[in-house]
Amino acid sequence: MTEQNSDGACWRWQEYQRVLPGKSWTSNDIVTAGIDVGSVGSKAAVLVNGEIYSWGITRTGSNSPESATKALNWALKDTGIKQSDIKYIVGTGYGRVNVPMANKALTEIACHAKGANYIWGSQVHTVLDVGGQDIKAIRCNDTGRVTSFLMNDKCAAGTGRGMEVFADLLKIPIEDIGEISLKIDEEPPAVSCTCVAFAKTEAVGLLRKGWSKEKVLAAYTKAMAVRMSNLINRVGLEPSLVITGGQSKNIGIVSRVETALNVKCLPTPNWRENELDPMIAGALGAGIYAKALYDKSQNTQ
Repeated sequence: MTEQNSDGACWRWQEYQRVLPGKSWTSNDIVTAGIDVGSVGSKAAVLVNGEIYSWGITRTGSNSPESATKALNWALKDTGIKQSDIKYIVGTGYGRVNVPMANKALTEIACHAKGANYIWGSQVHTVLDVGGQDIKAIRCNDTGRVTSFLMNDKCAAGTGRGMEVFADLLKIPIEDIGEISLKIDEEPPAVSCTCVAFAKTEAVGLLRKGWSKEKVLAAYTKAMAVRMSNLINRVGLEPSLVITGGQSKNIGIVSRVETALNVKCLPTPNWRENELDPMIAGALGAGIYAKALYDKSQNTQ
């Protein structure tokens, strides 16, 4: 298990890499991979015979091809697998058309649904993916195939980028925002602005009025949870619900989405104890599709 420390900036989240224990591979196995280049984070998942073997999460840089390469190399660390051993690679995410080693590119909507199905099982029928710059509400069937979806990409509020802004403003590590937003005696009204720029201005005003950082964060995360819940209601909530993307780890967002929808999300896996991280759902789904596409290519020869 490998983690890379941040440089001390509050908005920077940790980079992680895992090789699942008890796994092995040989040159006769079919190795595939999925690479999800998002606007904030890049993720890669390596599969052996259709089963997850290792994964890595890194921050996306200014160059999508370099970010894709970095994510894949990070996922391959300590596995003994080389890129030349990988039979098929699918690229997905914001930068999917710029994944140089990919055999095919697929939408992150399809990949997140498929990855969520792998992580939580066939009971998943609604997926809320909170990415770096947009939010997607996805309906899927028992196999993880998308049946309908809606996306809100007009503003970064509530996304990974929006949370980075608030972490920097309040000088609170981004990975602590969720828990800190719950340390309040009474839930405040949601902030009125959904645009990050205006919400930041509003937050500064509330701090000057004497609001605590905890109360400001509660008001902001509540507003974002309501916004996300409205998107889910529009696409149609069908049990069970899961959250993928970076904000799946934000307990302040998750708990408030649950309250707004009056449902309980399926439990977030304990990724620190070698379970799968919901942040890799897109890359994992891409890797699953890569296995299916490779098998199809072999059957048509």
